[in-house]
Amino acid sequence: MARAIPDWPRMMKRGLATLYCDLSATAFEREIATGRLPQPIMLGGEEHWCRRDLDGALDRITGSGAPDWRQKVKLYAKPS
Repeated sequence: MARAIPDWPRMMKRGLATLYCDLSATAFEREIATGRLPQPIMLGGEEHWCRRDLDGALDRITGSGAPDWRQKVKLYAKPS
């Protein structure tokens, strides 16, 4: 039986936000540090990420105008 995708809340704490992005905690932090994912906001005294902000960041990363990261990795680079 297929696992159901949850109805994601609008605001997510770190653990849920990493699951939403399908990233490890380390990779999630690295994407925030590089500015590719948004910084958290304080809500109720705890850090939260807005689902819409995450979606916007992921849209920019995966959009047609985004640079192709594979070109910087020798394994994936197209021969000249």
